[in-house]
Amino acid sequence: MTPPALVRRALLASALLCAALPARADAVDALREFVRQTRSGSADFTQVVTPADGTRAKTSSGRFEFARPDRFRFDYVKPYPQAIVSDGRTLWMHDPDLNQVTVRHVDKALGATPAALLAGEDLARDFTLAAQPDRDGMAWVRATPKAADSGFQWMAVGFKGNDLAAVEILDRFGQRTLLTLQGLKANAVLAPERFRFVPPPGADVLEQ
Repeated sequence: MTPPALVRRALLASALLCAALPARADAVDALREFVRQTRSGSADFTQVVTPADGTRAKTSSGRFEFARPDRFRFDYVKPYPQAIVSDGRTLWMHDPDLNQVTVRHVDKALGATPAALLAGEDLARDFTLAAQPDRDGMAWVRATPKAADSGFQWMAVGFKGNDLAAVEILDRFGQRTLLTLQGLKANAVLAPERFRFVPPPGADVLEQ
């Protein structure tokens, strides 16, 4: 997988930063409450990416952990192993098959992205939020990025009962990504070492 594709996957996977929430009047309130109250968390995830031309969807799965602000770790397990790690300043993306590590500054990698929405702390700065009609048994809120170069058109966050259950993203090319969550643990105690990464010996390190 090329470095740009790794970046796209990092930004999509970052949308999985979520946890159980108290019931609110609507999904906009629930999202704001999540940002205020959930400081860390972990979950298993499944990601399904459907191309704009309707060709076969691609499914991947793995495990993630996060701690505000902007610290997260995603370990993709299937179909191919990959690790995406941020310590709040630096973002590492490791592709074991290529033995390649791409390194970027977090501010350059995130911006007005799903990661900034759910792992950051200032919703109003980067996004316009609007409640959407219920569908698929969930209450939804749509987040539209204020920046013209964000890389995606909108992101919709779905709540089922008291839990954030799904994230849907439509990118600038019409590609749709659906993220679902399993085994959420809100405010989990996570070791700081989980958000640090040391490139393995012999890896090709690319700085962007």
